[in-house]
Amino acid sequence: MNSKFLVYMLKRLGMALLTIFLVIAITFFVMHAIPASPFSSEKAKSDAVIKALEIKYGFDKPLGVQFMNYLWGVLHFDFGLSTAWVGFTVSGLIVNAFGYSASIGFSAALIAIILGVLFGCLAALNRGRWPDKIIQVVTTALVSMPSFVVATLLLLTFSYVWKVLPSMGTQPGGMVMPILSLSLYPMAYITRLQRSSMLDVLSADYIRTARAKGVKSSKVIYKHALKNALTPVITYAGPMMAYILTGSMVVENIFSVPGLGRLFTNSMLRTDYMMIMGVTIFLAAMIILMNFLSDVLYKVMDPRIDLA
Repeated sequence: MNSKFLVYMLKRLGMALLTIFLVIAITFFVMHAIPASPFSSEKAKSDAVIKALEIKYGFDKPLGVQFMNYLWGVLHFDFGLSTAWVGFTVSGLIVNAFGYSASIGFSAALIAIILGVLFGCLAALNRGRWPDKIIQVVTTALVSMPSFVVATLLLLTFSYVWKVLPSMGTQPGGMVMPILSLSLYPMAYITRLQRSSMLDVLSADYIRTARAKGVKSSKVIYKHALKNALTPVITYAGPMMAYILTGSMVVENIFSVPGLGRLFTNSMLRTDYMMIMGVTIFLAAMIILMNFLSDVLYKVMDPRIDLA
């Protein structure tokens, strides 16, 4: 690891931490600017009860003190107590829900990358022929459909028409459709990205030179062309995870998966300020982390990139 790469990583890390701090600050002050109170429900019938609840959750302190206390808690992965799920911490509920979201999200990402790279290479190596044309038509259709439309179509087809898959994500085999719903769009996008990148690499001078020297076609493709053609896909990995994490909010509700998306939706309906802030900050931190890792891997995969 050279000094320039180390400086680049530190700069990117500093930007990531600053972004997370801004997300925390904006989320905190926006939520506290909302006129409605998380305790203004039929359960809290008197001002005395509301006052007692505000003292319990620390809402009686000055806003600046509340922010510093909250920031200190976030640094220790402590997002406070949930106001809707009494007796439960926000961190505990997030960890429990993240298990479902992670299994869906990372499975969808893995499928999208593997199949996207495979179909992209297949299309590039058969440019202008029927495999390339079919792949282009299918991927064009898939990139035009958001995840909730795909989820609805899958639900109608496989649960209500053919009845081969359960509609609930918590049932055996219930994760298949949520994973497909979140993986099809990024898979199609990666396929198009990989095809374009592969065609550019295959027309490069060093590829033509390798072929002129008699190097086997399979070796040219897998050893020389594929590695360099993967750099745009690695760059897309960060935005892809952002799409999957945000898309899961709708998909998890469609398939009743008890993940972060459903937890966030329920917290909005129940005006659970602490949960809304906790999930927002957690998801933002995950997206920023994925973007940071994709930036680092981009340089690792192609050392020729000038970080200046």
